[in-house]
Amino acid sequence: MNNKRGQTVLELRGIRQSFKQASGQLDVIVSADLEIHAGEMVALIGPSGSGKSTLLHIAGLLEKAAGGEILIDGTPTGGMSDDERTKVRRSKMGFVYQYHHLLPEFSALENVVLPQMIAGKTRRNAAPRAAALLKQVGLGERLDHRPAKLSGGEQQRVAIARALANSPAIILADEPTGNLDMHTADDVFDLLMSLVRNTGVAAMIATHNLELAKKMDRVITIREGVLQPY
Repeated sequence: MNNKRGQTVLELRGIRQSFKQASGQLDVIVSADLEIHAGEMVALIGPSGSGKSTLLHIAGLLEKAAGGEILIDGTPTGGMSDDERTKVRRSKMGFVYQYHHLLPEFSALENVVLPQMIAGKTRRNAAPRAAALLKQVGLGERLDHRPAKLSGGEQQRVAIARALANSPAIILADEPTGNLDMHTADDVFDLLMSLVRNTGVAAMIATHNLELAKKMDRVITIREGVLQPY
């Protein structure tokens, strides 16, 4: 990850999104303008159904917006092909979800090796970084454990290590502690915050937990399709 702390990593300009329904058009995002910088954690809050996940998917180039532009490290992505968007996701972005989505047949180490192999590394070259990341998240003694042998908090730590595997510029997280008990959620969030601070990666985190949101650098809310400071 080569971004200098404070550099703009993700920029949303006039993002709009709508869906067709039998009753007509549903405007989910009416206006979203946002900049997120290297080393910064931004919380995204809003009621259920307000468009938080949709905005994260658009920011992560997983879903195309109806209008507006997304810039990653200053590069516009609107005119990119699907293959080009995929390359940006692999090299610039890490994703963490409420449910860890680990591959159950693979060990913790293998789950963190895999995204590196998809990005072009050999297993031999990917394994040392995977092991180092797992040690960094407190799982140095769990490298060979499959997800079923790990607690919920441990599984989410593997998911965080996996998100960092390819040294992304930004982490996009959708309710990353929403499936955990309060104590475990606090531990996992503190870990994520520490990693952001230490690596300089940017992070946008959608959450219902206002207490966690207030620990971040900024809190942004989405209401009636409009993004604004909390």
